[in-house]
Amino acid sequence: MIKFSGLSLALLAGLLSGCASVRTLDAAKPGAPIIYSGTRLDWYVLHGGCCPLDRFGAEAPKYAGLDLPVSALLDTLLLPMAVAAELGIGLSVTGGN
Repeated sequence: MIKFSGLSLALLAGLLSGCASVRTLDAAKPGAPIIYSGTRLDWYVLHGGCCPLDRFGAEAPKYAGLDLPVSALLDTLLLPMAVAAELGIGLSVTGGN
């Protein structure tokens, strides 16, 4: 079993709170990119993009270079849902008996 210290959990929470993927998923800006949106936001800022809020509907993380690998991983994990959203396919989850 993996044990996490309080410092590890605080670091993880801090990284995710500044995570571009989380910010862009919450933005809901019409016309903003959906597939690999967090990775694209980080890349945009690292290459001198001027207006991330206008383009992505979210502010860029303070340290986009550090956030890029984390966003790439999270965007990859969320890729099936992002493709479905881009295609306009509604996903629903049901459970129970």
